[in-house]
Amino acid sequence: SCLTLSIMEASVEKHFHKQPTIFIGKRRLLGVKLKQRQLRYYKKIGLGYKTPREAVDGHYIDRKCPFTSEVTIRGRILRGTVISVGKMRRTVIVRRNYLHYIPKYKRYEKRHNHTAAHCSPAFDVKEGDNVVIGECRPLSKTVRYNVIRVDTTNKGRKQFKNF
Repeated sequence: SCLTLSIMEASVEKHFHKQPTIFIGKRRLLGVKLKQRQLRYYKKIGLGYKTPREAVDGHYIDRKCPFTSEVTIRGRILRGTVISVGKMRRTVIVRRNYLHYIPKYKRYEKRHNHTAAHCSPAFDVKEGDNVVIGECRPLSKTVRYNVIRVDTTNKGRKQFKNF
């Protein structure tokens, strides 16, 4: 019951939250106390990326988190800078800069694109942070990527950066 109360406090939605891989009503031996960690599902996503401590010890429930749900990372791994946080629930916009070659002038021009990525509650992301995002199955109409690592080298704010 303590576990279910902490799960409910960590969420804003009205339906009952539980991880689909954990059976909360499991009969246990009398007198044997289970640790809360035993009632939490988490996994390694592979590719050399570590599972965040908050995903292992936290109380959040997120169906789209690559560390605590059945979403797998496969395909492209991209990196970019977060330019928008908080306008969509658990979604960030990542800006990726690149150079495009113009053969006629034998020069490059700067270009960029914006990618929407799901951000797990295990991460505390601010605008200006550099993130690594991994491709996964479509999570919504526009989201096909998941944040898998955050590098807070920019002190969490937008800055001018040399290309």
